[in-house]
Amino acid sequence: MLPDAHELAVREAAASVTVPHTWLKVPMDPEEVGRRLPAGWVVDKAEAGHLMATDLRPTAPRAPEGYTASVETRGGVTYVQVHDATGELAAQGQMALLGKATVIDRVTTEQDHRRRGLGAFVMCTLADHAVTEGAALGVLGATDEGRALYETLDWKVYAPLAACIYRPWGVSPRDVERP
Repeated sequence: MLPDAHELAVREAAASVTVPHTWLKVPMDPEEVGRRLPAGWVVDKAEAGHLMATDLRPTAPRAPEGYTASVETRGGVTYVQVHDATGELAAQGQMALLGKATVIDRVTTEQDHRRRGLGAFVMCTLADHAVTEGAALGVLGATDEGRALYETLDWKVYAPLAACIYRPWGVSPRDVERP
């Protein structure tokens, strides 16, 4: 994820990639970023979203009734998983610390468990863990659906977020369009 959308930064970051399927997230309109990318890159309009951030604070979240949570850190990434009473995975998310900031990613709630406060619980659990580790700022890329949840938790939108993927062999018809 690039912290800014300066043309030189976008071009340099994209040019440094040699591994297919590498993602690059840029805080700018998806239509505009496509003009700054070298050959082999496509803008995935389905993955476009919003760059969001918040000042972190402890919240001491509690799992909703009937659910249990686990927190595990492996390889610098902290994972939160929430399971129902039968042991089925209901929600999850992950984060990585970068100095005084944390990047939260892949927060999901399974369809059968939505609208029960699990997404908010995962977010607050990740934020509390980050605060314990010394982070003061939370950053994430949100979908439209996620944005609605995060705004209820005092996260703010700072920019549109374009999702780009390196596919040097070309784009199949089922892939996204390049602007």
